[in-house]
Amino acid sequence: MKFREMKTQEIENALQTSIKLGLSEDEVTKRQRKHGFNELQEAEKQSALLLFFAQFKDFMVLVLLVATLISGILGEYVDAIAIIAIVFLNGILGFFQERKAEKSLDALKEMSAPQVYVLRDNKWIKVPSKEVVVGDVLKFASGDRIGADLRIVESFSLEIEESALTGESQPAVKTSEQLLFDADGIGDEENKAFMGTMVTRGSGKGIVIATGMDTAMGKIAHLLQTAETMITPLQRRLEQLGKILIATALVLTVIVVLTGVLQGHDVYTMFLAGVSLAVAAIPEGLPAIVTVALSLGVQRMIKQRAIVRKLPAVETLGCASVICSDKTGTMTQNKMTVTKLWSGGKTWDVTGTGYAPEGEFLDGERAVSLQGEKSLLQLLTFGMLCNKADLVRKGDRFTLDGDPTEGAMFVAALKAGLTREQLFEKFTIVKEFPFDSTRKMMSVIIKDEAGKHFVVTKGAPDVLFARCESILWDGKTAPLNKEYQASVHREMEGLASLALRMIAVGYKPLAAGHVVLHEEEAEKNLTFMGLQGMIDPPRPEVKQAIKECREAGIKTVMITGDHVTTAKAIAAQLGILKGKEKVVEGKQLNDLSFEELEEIVEDVAVFARVSPEHKLQIVKALQNKGHIVAMTGDGVNDAPAIKTADIGVAMGITGTDVAKEASSLILVDDNFATIKSAIKEGRNIYENIRKFIRYLLASNVGEILVMFFAMLCALPLPMVPIQILFVNLVTDGLPAMALGLDAPEDDVMKQKPRSPNEGVFARGLGWKIISRGFLIGLSTLIAFYIVYRANPDNLEYAQTVAFATLVLTQLIHVFDCRSERSIFSRNPFGNKYLVGAVLSSLLLMIAVIYYQPLQMIFHTVAIPARDWLLIIGMSSIPTFLLAGSFLARKSK
Repeated sequence: MKFREMKTQEIENALQTSIKLGLSEDEVTKRQRKHGFNELQEAEKQSALLLFFAQFKDFMVLVLLVATLISGILGEYVDAIAIIAIVFLNGILGFFQERKAEKSLDALKEMSAPQVYVLRDNKWIKVPSKEVVVGDVLKFASGDRIGADLRIVESFSLEIEESALTGESQPAVKTSEQLLFDADGIGDEENKAFMGTMVTRGSGKGIVIATGMDTAMGKIAHLLQTAETMITPLQRRLEQLGKILIATALVLTVIVVLTGVLQGHDVYTMFLAGVSLAVAAIPEGLPAIVTVALSLGVQRMIKQRAIVRKLPAVETLGCASVICSDKTGTMTQNKMTVTKLWSGGKTWDVTGTGYAPEGEFLDGERAVSLQGEKSLLQLLTFGMLCNKADLVRKGDRFTLDGDPTEGAMFVAALKAGLTREQLFEKFTIVKEFPFDSTRKMMSVIIKDEAGKHFVVTKGAPDVLFARCESILWDGKTAPLNKEYQASVHREMEGLASLALRMIAVGYKPLAAGHVVLHEEEAEKNLTFMGLQGMIDPPRPEVKQAIKECREAGIKTVMITGDHVTTAKAIAAQLGILKGKEKVVEGKQLNDLSFEELEEIVEDVAVFARVSPEHKLQIVKALQNKGHIVAMTGDGVNDAPAIKTADIGVAMGITGTDVAKEASSLILVDDNFATIKSAIKEGRNIYENIRKFIRYLLASNVGEILVMFFAMLCALPLPMVPIQILFVNLVTDGLPAMALGLDAPEDDVMKQKPRSPNEGVFARGLGWKIISRGFLIGLSTLIAFYIVYRANPDNLEYAQTVAFATLVLTQLIHVFDCRSERSIFSRNPFGNKYLVGAVLSSLLLMIAVIYYQPLQMIFHTVAIPARDWLLIIGMSSIPTFLLAGSFLARKSK
C-alpha cells in the first residue's frame, strides 16, 4: 500500500513513529547512521587540475600546439607566443565553463529548508533540516519551506506552492485525507508535501516519508548528475575541420617539398618552405576568430535581453529544429487574469492582461459603462471585499501580494475603478471565515452605511452553487428553479471549455441583530450572484514568435506540468496545436516504452501533466530522431532536461537558480519571443563562421598551390617563407575577424534549420574554397611568371610582385565571401568593419613593400606604379571571373 492511501495510524505503524510523541533522540541517531543525513549527495568531482588539463585534449588544440612548435623552429617566436596565448585562453574559458556547471547541484541543495520544527520526545524543537529522518513528525505554517517529503496528517487551509516541481502556477490545495485514486504525478499528490516547496497559506503537520536522495527533489538531483552534456554542432564541425586541415596540410606540404627537391632546389630551403606552407594551411587563428565571433554574438544577445552562459550555445540555437518550452511563465505571464464575467444571464469580456489595472468591460464588441451594469458592478465589488490580496506598484511594474486567484479578482475590480479604500468608506468587514481546503470557500460578513449586514462568499462554483437557494437575475432575486440551474451549469461548462478557472460569488442579507458564529450557518441559503473566469494568459508577443519559428522550420512543443485542458487551450491560442498534432498526458507516457515514445514524439505538440523524468525522456527521444533540441523552463523540474538538451534556456525573472545554472542561455525578460531573436543571431553567427572559414581556407589553398604550381613548372620559389607567414598571420587575420561582424542576410529566417550532421563544407562551400583557391594561386603564379620572365636576374622583385598579388587577390576575394551567391548580391561596403580591416591590411602590405627596414626583413623591393596595373588586373580575376559567370546564369 502506498503512503497516500494509508490512514494516519497505518503510517505510524509502517514507520514506527508516533504523531503525538515523535521519535526519540536515540532512534533518530540510529536512523541517521543507517540511512545518512537528509541532504542531496554530490557526484564525485574531478580535481580542478585534471579538469584544466582536459581542456587541451581537443583535436584543434593539438593542431595549434603543432603549429606553435613549427613557428618556433622557424624562429618566429612572436607567432609561437601568440598561438600559445590563444590555446591557454581557450583552456581557461573551458575550465571555468565546466566549473560553473557544477553549481547546479549547489543551487538545488539551497532549496532544502535550513531549519524545521520537529517533534522529538514529545517536545517541539527547531533543528537543521539535514538532521531530519524518516518517521520524524514536522509542523509547518505559511512562509515555511518544507524540509523533506511528508505525508500530511493535519491540514488547516493548507496551500503549498509547488511550481518549481510541477510547473503549475497555482498553489496546490492540500489535505490530510486518504487518496484512493492513482496519482498521475506530483501535482495530484494532494496529501503529500515535498522538500523545497513553500507553504503559502494555512498550516499543517506531516510524517517524513523520504529524505535526501529519496525525495522528489533528490530524484531530480540524480537526473541532473547523470544527465549528459551534449557536444554542440559547432564543436563537432570544428573537430571535423581540424582533422581535414591537418591531413590536407601534411599531404600537400610533403608533395611540394618532394617536388621542389626533385626539381633541384636546396633541401633546407624547401624544408623551410614546406614548414611555412604547413603553418599557412592550418589556420591557427580560427579558434580565436570563432571565439571572438561568438563573443560578439553574446554582446548582441545582451541587447536582445538574453545572457549567454556558454559561448557555443548561440550558434547551437541557430540550428535548433525543435523548441521544447514550459508553459507557465514562459509562454504565459504567470499572472492570473480575469477575462470573463457572468451574472444574471449576461456575459462580459475583460480586456488587459497581467496585474496592471488597465482594461475595459465589453458586451460583445461594445465597451460598457459600469454605472449601467448594476449586477456587474456588484459582482466586482463583492469580489474585492471578500479578498485578502493586494497590489504593490513599483514604478511602472505591479506585483501581487497574496493568492493569484484573489489577485485576479482584485485587479478586475481595480479595472472598474473600484478601490479598497473607497469601499471601506461604505462597507465595514465585521467577521471573516478564512478559506478552507475542505469547504473550498471564504466568507466575510460586511456592514453597509445603512447598518445592514450581509454575508459575501466566494469559492469553487460547484460547492457554492449547491448552497444557494436563489439567484440574482436581471437585477432581481429569483428562486433558483431548474431553468436557472441549467443556465448556470451551461455557463460553467462554457467557461471550462475555454480552460478558465472559475470562482463563484454569492451573498445573503442578514436579519437585524442576527449574529453568525459559524461558517456553516453563514454559507447556506445563499443568493448566487455570478462567476469570474480567469486564466494565466499567453504573452501577447509569443504567438508571432511561434509563427516565425514555424516559418523557419522550427517546431515548438509545449511541455508542462499543468492540466491538459489548460495546456490545450493555451497551445491552440498560440498556434502550437494545429491539424493532426497530438496531445499526450503524463499517465500515457508512463505506459510507453522509450522506443514507443520515439515513434510518436515528432507528432506531439503538447505534453501535459508531465514529471521531470518525462521531460528528460522527451528531449532524449527528439535528439534520437535527429533533432537539435532547445529546452526552456524556469523550475527545478525543468533542470535535468535543460542540461541534457542541445541548448538549455532558463528564465531570468522567475527561473530558479538550479534552472539557470543548468542552462546555456538565460532570458532576462522571461520572453519566449527573445528565443526567436537568439535563433536569428545563432544562424547569422554560423553563417559568419562559414564566411571566414571560406576566406581563410581559399587563401591558404591559394598559397599552397602557387608554390606547388611553381615546383611543377620548374620555377623558383614565388615567395619566401617569411612572406607566407606574413600573409597568413597578418593579412588574413583582420578581414577574417571583420567577417565575424557581418549583418545577417535578409533570408536567414526563411531557411530550414541545418541538419546536425551537415559538414563544414556543405552547400557548395568546399567547391568555392577549391575553385577560388585555385584561381588565387594561378593568378599569383602568372603575375610572378610575367615579371620573372622579363627580369630573370631580379628574383626578389618577382617575389615581391607575387606577394603583392596574393595579398590583393585575397583582399578583393573577402568581399565575395560576404554572400553565398555573389559579390554583387550585397552592398560590398555594407560591413564598415570589413572595409576598415581591408584598408589596414593594404597599409601593412604597402609598408612591407616600401618601408626600407621592413624590406630587409621580408625580402621585398619597391614596385613601380606601372606594375600595379598588372597586380590589380591579376588580383581581380578570381573574384570577378566567377561573379560574372553567376550573373550570366542568373540572367538566363
